[in-house]
Amino acid sequence: MTALKWGAAGIILTVLLAGCGNNAQETVETRVPQDIKIVSIGDSLTEGVGDSTNSGGYVPYLEDQLESLDEIKDASFVNYGKRGNRTEQLIKRLKEEEIEADIQQADIVMVTIGGNDVVKVVKENWSDLTVDTFEKEEEGYGERIRTVLQDIRAINEEAGIVLIGIYNPFGRVFVDTDDDEAIVQAWNKRAEEVAASFDRTVFVNVETVFGEGSDGLFFEDQFHPNDMGYEQMAGRIFDTINGDPLEELTSQKIVMPNEGSN
Repeated sequence: MTALKWGAAGIILTVLLAGCGNNAQETVETRVPQDIKIVSIGDSLTEGVGDSTNSGGYVPYLEDQLESLDEIKDASFVNYGKRGNRTEQLIKRLKEEEIEADIQQADIVMVTIGGNDVVKVVKENWSDLTVDTFEKEEEGYGERIRTVLQDIRAINEEAGIVLIGIYNPFGRVFVDTDDDEAIVQAWNKRAEEVAASFDRTVFVNVETVFGEGSDGLFFEDQFHPNDMGYEQMAGRIFDTINGDPLEELTSQKIVMPNEGSN
């Protein structure tokens, strides 16, 4: 006798085998790979500025890594990266009909935003740039991040959200100060705290990927990642969401095997 149980991420086949006077029961679990749709939206890090192949920065690397999982058949990405976008501009773009339509169909929405918010503070306060200036702007940044996440969730209540943090642009492009690392850490902490207040939302810290000793990961403008930098960025995203977080982000559409299972 064969019993079938259908699940969102696989089929459980229970085969009852009888022979030689013994009743043996063997459970065979077969997972059916799922297709997932991902919308990537945000600034130049999503667009892929610095990517020599013009194929979307971190996206193709992450696509390959996700599809390397037995549980995923096809990871389909739609890329809405736009160079120069700040949080307030992203909030407006989320109201665009095409973007809304794709987010409505998405399993996961990935967001890169915030680097240009930092740049704006630098440019507007160049002659009198202090830590206090960044601390004052940090609160508004956090509220705009909250609005971004709220708007995405309003478009699609079920989609998981991955918010990717910012890294330190000061030493290479603007001015190297003793406080630049602390500023970026504070802004990332604020974004992470906001993300933690939402269900099915994960914050990815890429600050250390592009930290000390990462000179070989930057494009010629010394601001955007190069191919290797985007590959490292994708690796950090994958490592952060793989496993239980991926199950949660996809509302168990993707179910990972239990450790130690046969």
